[in-house]
Amino acid sequence: MEVFLIRVLQFMLAISLLVLLHEGGHFFFAKLFGVRVDKFYIFFDWKFSLFKFKPKNSDTEYGIGWLPLGGYCKIAGMIDESFDTEQMKQPVQEYEFRAKPAWQRLLIMIGGVLVNFLLALFIYSQILFWWGDTYIPIKDMTMGMKFNQEAKSYGFKDGDILIGTEKKAFKDFSADLYREISEAKRVDILRDGKQMSISLPGNLNLLNMIKADPSFVRPLLPARMDSIMAGSPAEKAGMKAGDHIIAMNGAPVDSYNEFVDQLGRREDLLLTAKTQADSLKARTVSIVFGNDSRTDTATVVLTPELKLGFFAPNLAAIYKPVTTEYGFFESIPAGIKYGWHVLASYVDDMKYVFSAEGAKSLGGFGAIGSLFPPMWDWYMFWKMTAFLSIILAFMNILPIPALDGGHVLFLLYEMITRRKPSENFMIKAEYVGFGILILLMVVANLNDILRWLGYL
Repeated sequence: MEVFLIRVLQFMLAISLLVLLHEGGHFFFAKLFGVRVDKFYIFFDWKFSLFKFKPKNSDTEYGIGWLPLGGYCKIAGMIDESFDTEQMKQPVQEYEFRAKPAWQRLLIMIGGVLVNFLLALFIYSQILFWWGDTYIPIKDMTMGMKFNQEAKSYGFKDGDILIGTEKKAFKDFSADLYREISEAKRVDILRDGKQMSISLPGNLNLLNMIKADPSFVRPLLPARMDSIMAGSPAEKAGMKAGDHIIAMNGAPVDSYNEFVDQLGRREDLLLTAKTQADSLKARTVSIVFGNDSRTDTATVVLTPELKLGFFAPNLAAIYKPVTTEYGFFESIPAGIKYGWHVLASYVDDMKYVFSAEGAKSLGGFGAIGSLFPPMWDWYMFWKMTAFLSIILAFMNILPIPALDGGHVLFLLYEMITRRKPSENFMIKAEYVGFGILILLMVVANLNDILRWLGYL
């Protein structure tokens, strides 16, 4: 419960900040050009609001709604998500959005996206300034990698040390490494101390590489027990910290990765169990374990979650991370470069959304919230906030009615043709766009529920 609350608080704080600044971008340009803003809200206030106030001599009502699906800045003389068509039937006033030249209206509409994008670049710059860039170089992972069957079909072997592609050397183990391999026609590796190359088609499906179980490539980890949980099957079997798992059910275990893969096969048996005896049989395994001075064998009944009850070493415990530090002025171009790379990667990955697997990968509030760490970590909080700011900027500039990008599209049409779309058309387009957004939101959050229930 505590983990859930911490993630919810981080998510709500990040979203509130992003919505506040996004709507602030619209508000800034509206005020700059003398357009009246009737309401400025974080979250939606359908039927009622949690808090609101209107300063003396101000035209704007400020408030916090109860429905955390975003926020809005209600600009006078504009057809938006408030669907206030009554004001559009009145004569045009000089303080209204519709009375201003197209270029001013265009800046008002892109103000939110502009603020979100600049905010992300600023946050990334400050992350690099305060924390630097800490990572484990891929070349230092001397145990090499563990590959799945698809990867092995191209010529990779467990233990290969990745060097780079025909374009550049690999930096660290991250989503970028998967992306670079998926686009590579040649991957350079080190095998048994000798450098060689693997030929690839150059168009591997990135989504399939990541979602495969086991995934296309993972760092090899030793099957070593760094610590044993009290009362666990491992402790009852006499296993001790420092022991290695040597074999399970007669099959050799050369790494922690292989141990996890074998547990995955036990999970398949457990899912097909029809009786308690079948379940017990699926959970019962024979394990050979030991260290340099001894070897033991034990028959162990795993927990219902198929856990043996030990902690394996992580990458940071095996390899020494390196940190690249940045001065204040160095961090600015570095942060801009990093933020632009995040945006370009996100845009490139959007092509997978239009596939069946991509649609299943869509996530709603639950999926986004789970990206935040289970403990409060300011570094990860700001990194996630910057990433969400990039997503918010990109999604809002898509040419979908009801989003900023839809309004921008119609404004560009007006600037090119010198003709305004009719108000009746704009109202219908807003309804269509709003319907599309609701549908996407339902699908994304339904996916969260199905994943939680184990159907996805």
